[in-house]
Parts: sequence; structure tokens; C-alpha cells
Amino acid sequence: MEYAFVGIVATVLIGSITSIWTTSVKATRRISLENLFVLIQWYITMMLGFGLIYMVLQMNGHHVFTPSANRTANECFSILQDSLYLSGITLLSVGYGDVTPMGIGRWIAIIEALLGYIMPAVLVARTMLDWDER
Repeated sequence: MEYAFVGIVATVLIGSITSIWTTSVKATRRISLENLFVLIQWYITMMLGFGLIYMVLQMNGHHVFTPSANRTANECFSILQDSLYLSGITLLSVGYGDVTPMGIGRWIAIIEALLGYIMPAVLVARTMLDWDER
């Protein structure tokens, strides 16, 4: 059941990635407010999606990251917190090292970091293509 959830999250992530090419922009400026909101929505979706994938895998016994040192009494909340933190730090920067991916989590983190670096370039390319069409 949990792996079906991972599949659903992966499908939503793929849909989110492809959505930046399919939404229409009718602004007259080069960089529209809609493009900014699409980028923010895309980052939030990616961070939550990868965070949920890390959490489901970690809770099912796959050690995908080293948990933080300050654990709370509620282990599920602590794993969720560490998963979202790892996802956000991986997507938006190169990481701090306090929660590090391991095993299959390294490959997931590589994919997430690659997507985090590609997203601004896609936004610039889309903006330029929309501007050329006008």
C-alpha cells in the first residue's frame, strides 16, 4: 500500500514537471507574475513530493537518510520533519550535512537536486519562448 502511495506521488511530480510547458501565458511582459507563481508552486510540489517519498521509504525500513540528532517523542512526526527538511535542503541548495541521504536515498537526492537546478533554466526558456511568440 505504501509503495502505491509512492507511485501516486511520483505521478503527481511528473505531472507538475510537465505542467510548466502546458500552461498558457498571456502577459505582455517578459517575466510575468504567473510564471513566478508557477515556479513557486513547482518548488513546493517537488519539495513535498520528494519529502513524502523519503518518509514512506524510511518508515518501511529502507534507510534513505540519517535522522537528525534531536528526535521527538512522536517518531512519525520526526521522520516527516526530517524528510521535508532533507527534501527542501536538497532541492534548494547543496545540503548542510546534518541529515544526509544514504543508499537509494542518494540517487533520489541526485534526481531532486538536478531538478532543482533545472527549474529556473526551464522558466527562463519558457519566458523567452513565450516572448518570441508575441
